[in-house]
Amino acid sequence: MSTRKNHSPAFKDKVALAALSGAKTITELSSEFGVHQTLIHRWVKQLRESAAGVFAGEVKTEEAKREKQLQVLHAKIGQLTVERDFLADAWGKL
Repeated sequence: MSTRKNHSPAFKDKVALAALSGAKTITELSSEFGVHQTLIHRWVKQLRESAAGVFAGEVKTEEAKREKQLQVLHAKIGQLTVERDFLADAWGKL
């Protein structure tokens, strides 16, 4: 049995851009990069669909996503700290 191969986003980008350039056929790229032609077509389609979002500001970088997640986690920590302090005070008064 063969295992499924996970390709990095940088690799997918490289292959899709090579396909869009038109310098080589999909068959040649398939042989060169060692991926099936269907995958190359899929990656090109995904690149075309997401390209408009780049100029519209919809596509966010990984760093921006991590920063947003960090803000959410800090807010949650603050909320839990306040709740813990409140309950500690309430417990002490009983």
